[in-house]
Amino acid sequence: MMKQILFAGVIGLFLTLIGTPLLIKLLARKGYGQYIRDDGPREHASKRGTPTMGGIAFILATVAAYFLAKVITGYLDPEADAAPTFSGLLVLGLMVGMGLVGFLDDYIKIVKRRSLGLRAKAKMAGQLIVGIGFAVLSLQFADNRGNTPASTKLSFITDFGWTIGPVLFVVWALFMILAMSNGVNLTDGLDGLATGASVLVFGAYTFIGVWQFQESCANAQTLTNPGACYEVRDPLDLAVVASALMGACLGFLWWNTSPAKIFMGDTGSLALGGVLAGLAICSRTELLMAILGGLFVLITMSVVIQVGSFRLTGKRVFRMAPLQHHFELKGWSEVLVVVRFWIIQGICVIVGLGLFYAGWAADK
Repeated sequence: MMKQILFAGVIGLFLTLIGTPLLIKLLARKGYGQYIRDDGPREHASKRGTPTMGGIAFILATVAAYFLAKVITGYLDPEADAAPTFSGLLVLGLMVGMGLVGFLDDYIKIVKRRSLGLRAKAKMAGQLIVGIGFAVLSLQFADNRGNTPASTKLSFITDFGWTIGPVLFVVWALFMILAMSNGVNLTDGLDGLATGASVLVFGAYTFIGVWQFQESCANAQTLTNPGACYEVRDPLDLAVVASALMGACLGFLWWNTSPAKIFMGDTGSLALGGVLAGLAICSRTELLMAILGGLFVLITMSVVIQVGSFRLTGKRVFRMAPLQHHFELKGWSEVLVVVRFWIIQGICVIVGLGLFYAGWAADK
């Protein structure tokens, strides 16, 4: 199974490196270019017409990398422990489902030349259908230890507190999926910003999945401290998914970095936000996601603060929201904003992984 993690990452990287330019040519030929807000920074006007819907590249590459890694490492061998798991398939399904909602949004923007894409109610309905489907199914498919892909308990670095019940869990899962999807969507305003930040988080979840597998309660007899273990259904397969995503996004970043040859669009941003929430839910690190994905939270909060301040006082806190555009209007170059925000995201990942390890060490 450890080989799957390596193969998934390498295959995902390779597929987007060679597949994204092919998608760029296809989208350019069809005239599927990005519309740019008239009220945004003036420097963004030159991006008008850049092919969008690039999320198609890393969504397809991730799914292909996941299954190819299974085949290469022995999925066809009935005695090999390499088959796809319910946790992995559900997280991938959540990514594809949210990506489809984003694709419809992008397609309407381009074909119907309507800058806002899907109507708000239709977009929300699509996200709710996908999110509820994931949440309900994630409480099914218990393994021989009784663990389902998700848990009805809240979690930080592992489950804690009382069971909130299936109904409240669905509400909580929907909140996480919508929050992360919108967070990544808001972050996707500068070349490579959301893609690079996502690569860092997927790297963290690759590590978390491997660690949880090594310290799984299913292996309690071989652990030095059986009390410090993780009840996660399929941690190693979640690491395979995260690795495939990390490689696919890294390859996409080659073409998405400044000056971007393609944008991920809502197709990509909604898919990435959904899969981040899915990884957090299935790995029992729901509240930790707020730290690991700290940049997405920070940018989302900048919009909340801006809107709230304007409605209450009539004044704006930032020159423009989301936050990255505020710094552009202060005179920072796009590349400077992106690199510094990547650094912030890197710090968030380091802090999140430090807390994850500290929680394990404290129980030893």
